[in-house]
Amino acid sequence: MFDYEQVSPTATATLTAEVGALDDVAVDRVRELQSRIRQMQATKLDTRRIPTHPAIAELLPGGGLQQGASYSVERSAMLLMTLLAAPSAAGSWCGVVGVPEFGVEAARGFGIDLDRLVLVPHPGDQWLAVTAAIADVMGVVVTRPPSRATESSIARLSARLRQRGTTLLVLGTWPQTEAMLSLSRSEWHGIGAGRGHLVSREVTVTVTSRVAGRPRSARLWLPDESQNVRRADRREARPAQSEVIPLRAATG
Repeated sequence: MFDYEQVSPTATATLTAEVGALDDVAVDRVRELQSRIRQMQATKLDTRRIPTHPAIAELLPGGGLQQGASYSVERSAMLLMTLLAAPSAAGSWCGVVGVPEFGVEAARGFGIDLDRLVLVPHPGDQWLAVTAAIADVMGVVVTRPPSRATESSIARLSARLRQRGTTLLVLGTWPQTEAMLSLSRSEWHGIGAGRGHLVSREVTVTVTSRVAGRPRSARLWLPDESQNVRRADRREARPAQSEVIPLRAATG
């Protein structure tokens, strides 16, 4: 038999307060664990991305270029250098394989650190082996396949990229690509009535990916009058028609 009369009101109040304190401690502990989990998840997601120009990052799946992933770039040296500039400026080593016309002075102008840039202009028939070897030690690798690679070779290279966390930028089409970046509606500005200098270029950048439902596009200055790459504001005044020169040739 329990004698309830022996439990005093003071003891009851003390026990209730202790239980309440334990509840508060538990709640605080749970909140602390939840905060740590969110921070760990955010850090893991962030570390899989490499620095990407913000004007292009918002078009890409995942909000930027991903470590260990492959991307295709369609016929544009300027777009390629824009993609290289941000990771290079952040300290990544970059390699360019099989692109002999890649200009170092232009690269410097885009902000690519030439001290951390490796060029292999003519890899010949060994381009895939050279690309794989460069991918072992570089953060970002650019290549232009001169010939079609076998599916097994591509699979091995993709596995190495994922293992090393190296990002591959391919000029042209490429199997297992995360996204394709292309240019259209290119217009140069600066020449008036038969005289002047080309000072800026406005283009549409389109990203087509495996995960997005439809392509994403944005109008960019590549570059603007100050030689910077940025989004083209729709509210900006457009040059007169005589000052706009459509770039119809398939150049970058």
